[in-house]
Amino acid sequence: MNYLYDFYIFDADHTLFEFDAFKGLKHMFANFDVQFNLEDYEFYQQTNKPLWVQYQNGEISADTLQTVRFSHWSKKLNINPQELNERFLDSMAEICEPLPHAKLLLETLRAKRKSLSILTNGFTALQQRRLNKTGLADVFDHVIISEQVGFAKPDERVFKHTLDKLNIHQDQKSRVLMIGDTFASDIVGGQRAGIQTCWLNLHNEQLTDEQIKPTYEIKSLKDLMALLEL
Repeated sequence: MNYLYDFYIFDADHTLFEFDAFKGLKHMFANFDVQFNLEDYEFYQQTNKPLWVQYQNGEISADTLQTVRFSHWSKKLNINPQELNERFLDSMAEICEPLPHAKLLLETLRAKRKSLSILTNGFTALQQRRLNKTGLADVFDHVIISEQVGFAKPDERVFKHTLDKLNIHQDQKSRVLMIGDTFASDIVGGQRAGIQTCWLNLHNEQLTDEQIKPTYEIKSLKDLMALLEL
C-alpha cells in the first residue's frame, strides 16, 4: 500500500537537521577562549530546558528564552546575552548537517511534486542560514517559524496558520502529514489540528498518554521512505 500524501510538514531540529547544542556551544565559546565542558553544558541545560517548556506553553517570549538562557555566561564574560545568543545561532548554522536520508527523502518527494514545508519552534536567525548551508533553501514551499507567528507548537493556532498558508480546508486535512521527533509538540499539536502524524522516535521513547497516538511511528527517515514506498 502506498501512503503518499500531498502535503508534508516537517519539524526541523532532530527531524531534518542534526541539532547538537553541546557541540554548538563548544564551538561558540571557543571564540571567547572558554573550554566549554559537559559540566558547563549540564548547568546551561538546567536553565535552558525549563525555558523551552515555558516558551512552548506560551508563558514567555522567544526573546526572553534566548537571552535568559545566557544570563550566567553574560555576567561571567561581561558580554551582552543577545550577542552570545547570536554567536550561538551562528555556530549552530555552521556545524549543521542534515540527518541521514533527509536530502534523499526531500528530493524524492519534491520530484513527485509534493508540497514540503517546515514548521519549527526554532528561531528565525538560524533557519535561513541553515537552509542555505545545507543546500535545502529551495526545497520548501513554506518555512513557518513559531517566533514569527507568535504561537509555538503544540498550540493549535500555529498549526492553523500553517494549514491556512497551504490553503488546506477541513475536508483536505487527510492529505496532510506532520513529521516530527518531539511527541509533546509535533504529535500532540498535529493531532489537535486534525492532521495525521508521524513520530520520528529516535530514542525509543515509551508513550505515557494512551489517549494520543501518532498515525505512524518510525525510527529513522529511511523508515519513512519505506512507509511511503519511495
